[in-house]
Amino acid sequence: MRAAVVTVSDKGHAGLREDASGPVLRDLLLDLGAEVGPIHMVPDEQDQIATLLRLLADGGDLDLILTTGGTGLAPRDRTPEATAAVVDRWAPGFAEAMRAASLTITPRAMLSRAVSGVRGRTLIINMPGSPKACRENFAVIAPALEHAVETVCGGAYECAAPDPAPPS
Repeated sequence: MRAAVVTVSDKGHAGLREDASGPVLRDLLLDLGAEVGPIHMVPDEQDQIATLLRLLADGGDLDLILTTGGTGLAPRDRTPEATAAVVDRWAPGFAEAMRAASLTITPRAMLSRAVSGVRGRTLIINMPGSPKACRENFAVIAPALEHAVETVCGGAYECAAPDPAPPS
């Protein structure tokens, strides 16, 4: 799996805050065996986010893009809108599963507007902006990532798990 991490943060982009969530996601992807390049940093500007997502997805070198930040209700949180502008097809189960699991931890999970979808042969998933929430949410989606990427890339068509062997 070839992956990229995009951190969306005005302060991070301006050098006023160290990116803590991007490195967490990079390390989690590496632990899964993914190839991960440098973390991309972009300000909370919808056009800039969308342009970067298009560039990364259309380059043909990535199977997965995880964004971190910009998914809440603050006026500058525009990552979901930028993602919506670039995806060809929705993959809502990732965001739904993350919100459902997060609701067992905090009622603030209802504030997440994260989305997920596919552009070409690249899966794009919005993650939260905090390192703790990134770890918690990644644990939710990790079991499905490999198969999702195989499916998006056209390598897996049989999504049903095989029936267990009958007892002998």
